[in-house]
Amino acid sequence: MQNSVPDGPSTTQPIEVAAVVLYRPDGQVLTVRKTGTSMFMFPGGKHQAGEAPLDTALRELAEETGLAVPPEDLEYLGAWDTPAANEDGQQLHSDVFALLRPLARNEVPTPDAEIEELVWMDPAAPQAPAGYGMAPLLVAVFEHLKDRRPF
Repeated sequence: MQNSVPDGPSTTQPIEVAAVVLYRPDGQVLTVRKTGTSMFMFPGGKHQAGEAPLDTALRELAEETGLAVPPEDLEYLGAWDTPAANEDGQQLHSDVFALLRPLARNEVPTPDAEIEELVWMDPAAPQAPAGYGMAPLLVAVFEHLKDRRPF
């Protein structure tokens, strides 16, 4: 699946990232805001040299939220091409994964690494806290998820 959100032509290579969708039992999805930024997004980030998208997703999830999940618990949702949230004029190519189950009671995400804030959002009616926005990838994936049953 290749999904795109237009934002004009780009003369540079897209930034390659992986992101993870995590659900609570009530269907709310975890979003994060990095320190010094104004956009909420999914946990995730850029690939390290030679790293596969799934490995990036697992590493970034652990770094940003403290959650370690087995790779077999993630489902590949697809790839999206969107404008970057925090790098003006840049495009992203994002491989997005989703946890196949709701977070367990003992799996409590905490803001680690560069994450300043965690917020749970409803994919069918997402709303960032006052004064903040939502990353283009978040908006595009929520559009894909809004009518999907998470488990």
